[in-house]
Amino acid sequence: MQLVSAYADQDTRFETAYRVLRDAIASRAFPAASVSITTGNNLLGLRAFGRFTFEPQSSEITPDTIFDLASVSKVIATTTMSAILYERGLLDLEMPLTSIVGEFAGEDPRRDEVTLRMLLAHSSGLPAYEKLYLRADSRESLLAAAFSVPLANDPGSHAEYSDIGFILLGVALERLADDTLDHFSQSQIFGPLGLVHTTFTPPHSWRTQVAPTADDRTFRHRIIQGEVQDENASVMGGVAGHAGVFSTASDCAMFARAMLALSAAKRKSSPPEKEYPATPTILRPETIATFTERQSSPEGTSRALGWDTPSPPSQSGHHFSQHAYGHLGYTGTSLWIDPERDLTITLLTNRTWPDCANQAIKQIRPRFYDAVVEAL
Repeated sequence: MQLVSAYADQDTRFETAYRVLRDAIASRAFPAASVSITTGNNLLGLRAFGRFTFEPQSSEITPDTIFDLASVSKVIATTTMSAILYERGLLDLEMPLTSIVGEFAGEDPRRDEVTLRMLLAHSSGLPAYEKLYLRADSRESLLAAAFSVPLANDPGSHAEYSDIGFILLGVALERLADDTLDHFSQSQIFGPLGLVHTTFTPPHSWRTQVAPTADDRTFRHRIIQGEVQDENASVMGGVAGHAGVFSTASDCAMFARAMLALSAAKRKSSPPEKEYPATPTILRPETIATFTERQSSPEGTSRALGWDTPSPPSQSGHHFSQHAYGHLGYTGTSLWIDPERDLTITLLTNRTWPDCANQAIKQIRPRFYDAVVEAL
C-alpha cells in the first residue's frame, strides 16, 4: 500500500497544531514527537519535532524515527490478530478463556465466565494493572503470575481497561493460531501491509533510530532504548499482547489507511467514486465493522473490541465523529481513525523520558487533535 505525499504545505496548513507540539517540547512535556496525517490516499502531514532527549547534543528526531508504541500495540497487533482469527473461524468471541487457557481456571467460579469478547472489550473483571515483573524473572513465571491474578469485579459488570486481560488474550491467540504473536503479526499483518519499520523486539541495528523512553534506575538500571518500556512486557521478552510493538508515524499511517480503506465499502456514507490505494485484503469490511463498533454493554462503555471510541472528555479532542476509533499508548503514543471524516492522525511521543512523572500529554494531545481537524 502506498500513500501519495501531499505535505509540501504542511507547515502552513497545520501551523497551529505543530505549534502545540513545539510548545510542548519547549515546556519539557516530552523531548520528541512524530506526526502523520492522512485523508483519502494523501499523506497531508509527516513531520518530526525535537530530539531523542532534552539534552541539546541529543540526536534530532526525523520522520524515520522509531517509537515504542506501548498500548497502541493492542490494536496494531493483538486486536488485528484477533480479527483475522475470528474471520478464519478460529476464534469465537463468546469462547470462555478457560477453554483455551486452562491455567486461568481457579476456585472462583466467575473465572469460567470470562470470554474473549470481554478481554477485547475490557469488561472481564480483571484489574487494570499488576506489577507482575516484581515477582517474575522469565516469560513463564510472569505468565504463571498472570494466570492467577484475582478478578476485581464480576465479568461483564463494567469496563475497566486491563493490561492483564490483554496479556492473557495474547496467550489465547497464540494457542488458537499455533503461532507466536510476533511471528503471526509479521507474516499476516506487518508484512502484507508493507510496514517495514514495524516490529516486536527491534534488531540491534535499529537501536540508533529508536527514541529512548526511560532512564530506568529502579528495575533494569539502564537507558531504555530499542527495547520495550513496559516492565511486564520486558520480562516476557518484549513480546506481549498488551505492549511491545515499535513503529514509525508513516507506518502507522499506512496501517490506519488500510483499516479505513478496507472498511469503506461497509459505510453507506462512503461515496462510491472514492478511490483508495490498492490495499492488501487482510480483513473483510464486515470484520472491521464488528471490531470497531462500540459495545452495547457494559452500560456506558466507550470500548469497541480492542479499540476505543471517543467519549467526552476524550484524548482525541472534540471533533471526531461517533464512528471514529483509536487507541493511546503509555509512552505518549496515539492513533485515531475517523471513517466519516476520511481521516487518520498518528501522534508518537516519548513522554516517559526520563521517567513517567510528567502527565502534560493529557492536555496536549486533545489540543493537537483539535487543531489538526480544525485546519482541515
